[in-house]
Amino acid sequence: MAIAFHFAARSDVGMVRTNNEDSGYAGPHLLAMADGMGGHAGGDVASSAILGALVGLDGESFSGVDATQALLRRITSANAELGQLTQDDPDLDGMGTTLIAILRARDKLVLAHIGDSRAYVVRGGEVSQITKDHSFVQSLVDEGRLTPDEASTHPQRSLVTRVLTGAEGEEPDVVVRQAIVGDRYLICSDGLSDYVTRETIDEVLTTERKPDDCAERLVQLALRAGAPDNVTVVIGDVVDLTKGPVPSDSPQIVGAAAAIRRHTRPIPVTPAAKAAALSHEASGAGDGVELADETPRGRTATILRAAGVSFLALILLVGGGYAAWAWSQAQVYVGVNDGRVAVFKGVDQTLGPIELSQPETTSSIALDDLPDFYRGQLGRGISMPNRSDAASLVRNLEVQAQACRYAKTQGRSCATVPSTWTTPTPTPTPTPTGTPTSSPTAAPSPPTLPPAPSSTPSTSPNA
Repeated sequence: MAIAFHFAARSDVGMVRTNNEDSGYAGPHLLAMADGMGGHAGGDVASSAILGALVGLDGESFSGVDATQALLRRITSANAELGQLTQDDPDLDGMGTTLIAILRARDKLVLAHIGDSRAYVVRGGEVSQITKDHSFVQSLVDEGRLTPDEASTHPQRSLVTRVLTGAEGEEPDVVVRQAIVGDRYLICSDGLSDYVTRETIDEVLTTERKPDDCAERLVQLALRAGAPDNVTVVIGDVVDLTKGPVPSDSPQIVGAAAAIRRHTRPIPVTPAAKAAALSHEASGAGDGVELADETPRGRTATILRAAGVSFLALILLVGGGYAAWAWSQAQVYVGVNDGRVAVFKGVDQTLGPIELSQPETTSSIALDDLPDFYRGQLGRGISMPNRSDAASLVRNLEVQAQACRYAKTQGRSCATVPSTWTTPTPTPTPTPTGTPTSSPTAAPSPPTLPPAPSSTPSTSPNA
């Protein structure tokens, strides 16, 4: 049986961000999505570079074993390239990316996954999530400290524990699935899964017949929910090429990969290499390439966002700005102050000469003592619902810093922090007034490091 994907890809910058760090690719034999991190430091570069290394696999014929090895080789090579890019350009320090890729190999599908982006499959009208987040809150769920419902709204749900940053030894989880005609696959960034309920996602996946309509509706729902983050959706329906009309074989490229030019490289000349927008040498027109990034809805949203920023500035400058100022000063985020983790009052923005935030408390946690992916997120600022949650995050980061310092003394990498480490309970010490406070010296020594994980991911069939 000759099978392929009937596919679609869509991406939007979201309601707050000014740049798209997501990259998505959909082709007849490959679906891929990468959610970059690092902000202007290079999240767009990271996601584009990873996808640029994979698109050459689209259109090639592999057995299941060969496809697994080929996919892992490309990912490992691309990750090493991220490390080299960081060495060559210090401005890219701290960049990284999640990745989900599904490669067809005859009647099998090889799925590679790292980070908190997600993959779902629709089979027989039922929707199942087929990836597990590599995130801090998922580790709490695994330990029984949070329920899945609690994790979905947890303020630290965006803290990832495994991503591709260019460090040696970073590898995705890999499984092999049977390709069944009629199955529908969705891969998406957390801009969708964090802001649209699972019930709504399931309803759209099972009722929208065409991949294009399904992808477009999911992105629109995320925007209506006020998703501040980039939103990227890739849909692939497994179809029998011997029955019915043959779907398009022109790849769709969305997000940063459709526009990025710096630090990218030419893609090998294969059928999938028509996705020439990933190369800095390409003009973006692409022979047979469909760039599905900007839609009339996307452009309208961009105009509305720009108008909203201008309107806020007008309010602050002309009068009636007190309410906006009061709102901004009620916000809390965790970021960096003089190289150390700090809790800030306000929003991480400026309005002309006006700073809209200021540090309230600065911890003793040095940014250099944290893994790269935490440094990248802190550099952008991590919004928190209240000061209590911000303090809890700082305590968790102290554990990460202790573990990282300990790993360095043992000559080990701290790029990935084991999920079994838990938050220490501060030891209260009395103040002169009798009010307990947390002693900065009360944190326990780092726990014994577990054995390093095997560098070779297991490959297991998953029907």
